Order: sequence, then structure tokens, then C-alpha cells
Amino acid sequence: MRSVVIIPSRLNSLRLPQKPLISISGKTLIQRVYEQIKKCENKIDCIVATDSKKIYDHVKSFNGEVVMTSEKHISGTDRVNEALGLLNNSYDLIINVQGDEPIINPALIDDLINSFCLKSDEILTPAKKTSDIKEIDNQNIVKVEFDSKMIATKFYRQNNINKEVSYKHIGVYVFTTKILTELCNLKPTENEIRFNLEQLRWMDNNYKIKILPTSHNNLSIDTKDDVEKLYKKFSEKL
Repeated sequence: MRSVVIIPSRLNSLRLPQKPLISISGKTLIQRVYEQIKKCENKIDCIVATDSKKIYDHVKSFNGEVVMTSEKHISGTDRVNEALGLLNNSYDLIINVQGDEPIINPALIDDLINSFCLKSDEILTPAKKTSDIKEIDNQNIVKVEFDSKMIATKFYRQNNINKEVSYKHIGVYVFTTKILTELCNLKPTENEIRFNLEQLRWMDNNYKIKILPTSHNNLSIDTKDDVEKLYKKFSEKL
């Protein structure tokens, strides 16, 4: 299967402005994400999709591949879909990797590609088991519940039922081209708007999201505290 990772990236983050261009030990977040993807064992293309000339020029400066997309997109998935249409190549699998995952493990992407044996109405995404109460209670970390067939039944932010063990969702999605196009033609739903979770739109429209449990950890950068954690992580390596 021919696969492409598309990384949606924009400057106007409400919680952390200019986030993709924050520098950690000499490299920006977006460069770190890109370089992690290029370490995958599977042969895959990697493209940054942005609406910012600053990000576009920056990605070009480290010889990355990048396309300009509209400023009007309300979701990363919509941006990924536009970027796919701008590419000259045809792909079997599209992997949406968020631009705020600077330590994403390349092996996770390989696992997702290798595990993609899905029905036509399914989407694949990973989740990691956690008993860290700080993670479970953190509303910036999305959690997921799933059934015995590994199909997601609930995504949530708030720990309303005092769970001691949960699965934290890792913001990577694998689609076929057909499913991606279909998802981007759906209108936002009440649940999506209320909880600010795009995947609820898909579930509300009866698309199945399959969960791949993983041991690979991640650190999504959403706040200044996350940036400090990342600084500390790279400082410990020096």
C-alpha cells in the first residue's frame, strides 16, 4: 500500500500562539514532528499542510515537503483532505499526524500502517493505557473507551466518573482516500461542537473508529506547561 503522512499545521493556536515554530534545543516543533516521521521503516511520503507563509518557508528551509492550504478550514482533517488533492500522487492510506507531536515514535506509524486491515467504514487510531491520575483528569488530554471489537464507543475530556485507569487517545488517524473524502463532506454535529472533538462528528454519522492499543507514549504540546516538559525532556538527553 502506498502511504502518505500529512501534518496539518497552523500558527493561530488559541492556547499557544505560534506553536509550530517554538524552538526546542535548536529545532522547532514542526521540524521535530517531520523528522520523526521520516524515521519510519515503511516507505512513506511526508507532507506538511499549512495556511502560513512562515511555516511554509520554515519547512522549505530544512528541505521538508510542504503545501499551502486555505485559511478557512475548521479542522485538521479538512486541511489534510485539501492537501491530498494538491498532490500529484495517488495513495492507498492517508495518515493524519498532528503538528504538535514532536516525540511521536516512528514505530507507532509503522504499527498503524501494518495493522490497517479494516472494513471500508472504519478509521484507525491509537490509544495508550494510563493510570496516571494527572493525565486522566487533564481536560487537554482526550480519553477513549472501546468495546471488545476495539471499536470506539466514547471520546471524552473530563473524568466525570473518577476512573483510575483509562486509555488516552493519541492524535493520529489512518484513513483510506475514500473515507477521508466522505468525512470532510459531513456537517459539524452538536456533540462535536459541544465537546470540541471532531471524531464525534464521525461517530454521530455511524462511522466506526477502530482503536489500536499501543505501548508507545506521546507528548502533545497544547500549553506552556507542555513546552516546559519538552524542554526538560531534551535537556536530560544533553
